[in-house]
Amino acid sequence: MATFALPTPSELHRDRPALPGDAAWWAFCAATALALGTFSSLGPHRVWGAAAALGYTAAAVLAARGRSPRTAGAVAVTGAVLLPLLVLLAVDRAQLEVDVVARSAGLLLSEGTPYLERPAVPEDFNPYLPGMAAFGIPEAVAGPGPFTDPRLWMGAAFLGAFALALPEGVRREAPRWLAACPLVALPLAVGGVDLPVAGLMCLGLAGAGQGRPGRAGLALGLAAALKWTAWPAVPVALALLATVSGDGRRGSSAALRCGLVALLTAAALVLPAALRDPGAFRTHVVDFPLGLTGAVSSAASPLPGHLLATQVPGGRTLTLLLLGVSALLLAVSLLVRPPTTAPAAAARLALGLLLAIAFMPATRFGYLVHPLVLAAWALARQPGTHHRIRERVRGLVRVRKRASR
Repeated sequence: MATFALPTPSELHRDRPALPGDAAWWAFCAATALALGTFSSLGPHRVWGAAAALGYTAAAVLAARGRSPRTAGAVAVTGAVLLPLLVLLAVDRAQLEVDVVARSAGLLLSEGTPYLERPAVPEDFNPYLPGMAAFGIPEAVAGPGPFTDPRLWMGAAFLGAFALALPEGVRREAPRWLAACPLVALPLAVGGVDLPVAGLMCLGLAGAGQGRPGRAGLALGLAAALKWTAWPAVPVALALLATVSGDGRRGSSAALRCGLVALLTAAALVLPAALRDPGAFRTHVVDFPLGLTGAVSSAASPLPGHLLATQVPGGRTLTLLLLGVSALLLAVSLLVRPPTTAPAAAARLALGLLLAIAFMPATRFGYLVHPLVLAAWALARQPGTHHRIRERVRGLVRVRKRASR
């Protein structure tokens, strides 16, 4: 006799995670990749678009023929990540961010700062915090090569942090689906600095949700040393820790410990390089992203902030005001109704980052990977969802095997 009851349709509908994986989803991904490859002016993006369109189309065909979601997903990852990555590594092509990270690592090792003293053109600027240079150190030490390329280390850091932030039962399924998503597959192949930041934010929220302030603070401190976009995760994690660790002094103590660890970790990685040349630090990581330098950032996707800054008189001031209001609303929401679970905290942070991305004067669609990763992680963290499905399916398989004997 089977030890598990068959799932009812209502139970399957309630328990199944809302992660797309059917033929329609892969067809949509193929159309997206083909459009990017056709209209993009960037060579690495065109390579990715062509390879990914083939991978997604093959995945759609397999899904339509009834093959398992795991098989279709593996084909999609092969076409959208592995194939274009290997091609781009072979011809030594990458997104501009990869070159910036590699150059900053060389400067850090030779000059003590990852920032050029007198940047002139957009390609000279390094808008990332000093910790980002760590991904370029292998290339700076051992020279350019397929195994020292910064995008490999950034991708590995993202996938590792994201997997560690998940329960054991879903550490293989969720990262595989996320890697196949076009918004993640593209930076994995061409190079993207936002991925390790997003992965570390998830790891920090996971630690906070478990009531582990030291682990949460370390992960958030590392993320905060990479890019400014990680900083909103710190107050969200503190609010979560204060809630899950108990009311009163215990919750405050946990939040304080997390904040101190995050602050000390970020300071240890950022301050030495920032103090080495404060003027260059401000020019690169503050003025350039805010559009206050003579050189204009290439981040110019037609999102509300960019349109306001470029098309409306006084629009730049308005975008900065909207950014401030968004941050204030997030802070108020944390005080009035703090998140009580890690998925709720991730959803709150995703919303805050979505507003920030929308109103930044220099922005691009690729930044949306932050809220996407946080939302996917929150969904994968829903308690018991994957475990219940797995046990029910195993029971169904046992029933069928015994019935066929």
